[in-house]
Amino acid sequence: MKSIPSLACYLTEAATRWPHAPALRTQEQRWTYREWLAEIAALAETIEPALHPLIVSGSSLDLARYAFACSSRNRPFQPVDRNGLSIPASPLPPGVALVITTSGSEGEPRGVMLSDANLDAAAVASNRRLPLLPGDLWLDCLPLHHIGGLSIVWRCTRAGAAVLLHEGFDAQAVAASLAQHRVTHLSLVPAMLAHLLDTGIRPPVSLRHVLVGGAALVPSLFDRAIDAGWPLNPSYGMSETAAQVATHTAADGPWHAGLVGRPLGANELTLAADGRIRIRGPQIMAGYVGGGGVAADCWLTTGDLGEIDVKGRLTVTGRADDMLISGGHNVHPLTVESCLAGCPGIRDVAVTGVPDPVWGDLVVALVVGNAPPESIDDWCRTRLPGAARPRRIVHLPSLPRNATGKLEREALRRLARETKS
Repeated sequence: MKSIPSLACYLTEAATRWPHAPALRTQEQRWTYREWLAEIAALAETIEPALHPLIVSGSSLDLARYAFACSSRNRPFQPVDRNGLSIPASPLPPGVALVITTSGSEGEPRGVMLSDANLDAAAVASNRRLPLLPGDLWLDCLPLHHIGGLSIVWRCTRAGAAVLLHEGFDAQAVAASLAQHRVTHLSLVPAMLAHLLDTGIRPPVSLRHVLVGGAALVPSLFDRAIDAGWPLNPSYGMSETAAQVATHTAADGPWHAGLVGRPLGANELTLAADGRIRIRGPQIMAGYVGGGGVAADCWLTTGDLGEIDVKGRLTVTGRADDMLISGGHNVHPLTVESCLAGCPGIRDVAVTGVPDPVWGDLVVALVVGNAPPESIDDWCRTRLPGAARPRRIVHLPSLPRNATGKLEREALRRLARETKS
């Protein structure tokens, strides 16, 4: 039976084939593949093999080091944020390589168990969809205790590319790296993309792919970025799928709101009777710590709603749990948010609902910007059906988002209940 490559296997192979090629660099330090292999070997000597995960909190560089070292010792690795939020360590089934904690934006965080086979399939599929080659450079400014940031390490090491590791997102630091280095790939969430555009940062000619995921990308932001020359690839994925599982490219045709393209690799997509996205394939997790997650027929039913066209392209239409019933009509916040995002004077927006004896769910828009309620209402009257128009508008200095840029929906609902317009 063919063995499944691990992160440590990728590193050993890369150090053999490209010993002097860049492997990883920060804004202050750099390592070739040979140097990185030696550093990881020294750290691995301090780690005992075990079935329970090694839980590590620290800088992005610390988490990258321990991901490789745990792999070389065949020990599950669990990165956590510096607040110490984690699933308690416990023995895991054989074959688990990584425990990644979900973002918790829709409820309590859970530990997702991923195998070497899951992570290898994800790296192979991503590297084919957004071609990643030896000598390429992926700027990683996402947190490494989330799958979006950590998966970049797997992709680059497998391809013989290099990771340019930032300690979180800072627009000026990203701008400096784009100006100083031949960055070919970049991962962002929409809020980060908006910040780069707002500060006037331009993409370098070397940049081929900007993977955008983690939250909904509204058309106004997409159009701004494309007009400014950013090569966007809207993406869909989650911890349970070892990061991206569908990605839009030029081959998928013109983009529209929610379009994330065809599934990657051998993964399959379908829809449940209620419209929820279901996924099956080699990237699907082994399960959650504590049990559950994947059905007996190997399909993962997500909490996301979607549509699949005749060409197999997926459009994500929102979270099933977020659906509002306003005046007897289904209203999804994402539809209203996409409309409001184009309104002059709105920099950021989220939509939620509060119980109401007349409407059922009263649609509430939480707005960052200086657009007055009257102009927002006028904007909506010609663009949204009556049931979807916000009946209350609340101005805020900022919206609650987690480290990956996702809106924290429970916090939004609380703000809507507690804050008057």
